[in-house]
Amino acid sequence: MTDPNVMRCSKLDTAAVSDALDRLGIPGQCRGIKPRDHAFRMCGRAFTVLYGPRDHDKGSVGDFLDEVPVGHVVVLDNGGREDATVWGDIMTFLADRNGVAGTVIDGACRDVHLCLELGYPVFTRSFSMRTGKDRVTVEGLNVPVNIGDARVAPGDILLGDSDGVVVIPRAREAEVLRVAEEISEVEERIRTALRAGKTLRQARAELGYHDLQTKD
Repeated sequence: MTDPNVMRCSKLDTAAVSDALDRLGIPGQCRGIKPRDHAFRMCGRAFTVLYGPRDHDKGSVGDFLDEVPVGHVVVLDNGGREDATVWGDIMTFLADRNGVAGTVIDGACRDVHLCLELGYPVFTRSFSMRTGKDRVTVEGLNVPVNIGDARVAPGDILLGDSDGVVVIPRAREAEVLRVAEEISEVEERIRTALRAGKTLRQARAELGYHDLQTKD
């Protein structure tokens, strides 16, 4: 079944949504999380996974991927660790085959070549070849997590593009999308005015550009 708010969000860019989050006072920018390819775009609801360091047992990177619904985004909180990867080529292959919308990791992935080859969107803090097996363990599925200083709860909308990743809290998605659409429309009207020969100063002043991100 089509998710109307995910569809609305997919037509926006992260810059417009980030400006809307600023205007509404919502800390939803996932700072430090970058696409492995600037061509990647991703939008969907969060399926979250919380990692922690292994304890007395061998640890586990988890076999949760079969549970991720079609069109959702896998969101992995590995505490920003760059010395233990929690995503690789087998998971990329399966996620792409299963229609998962993308993967976001506060931490590192590996086997970047396959996500580039398949065009499967992966957004991470870094990448490395060093496995997370026997180094990390899954502490929770579909629990609130932190990604680049932003809180992500199960079911929140994540949007990713060449500039990075933003999260829209489910409880406030209607107002965030409304404001982001307003900002996007005003910016398009400014571009239209510029094409018609107006100066940047004129176009911005007439269309209220400088107030777009001002907190409500």
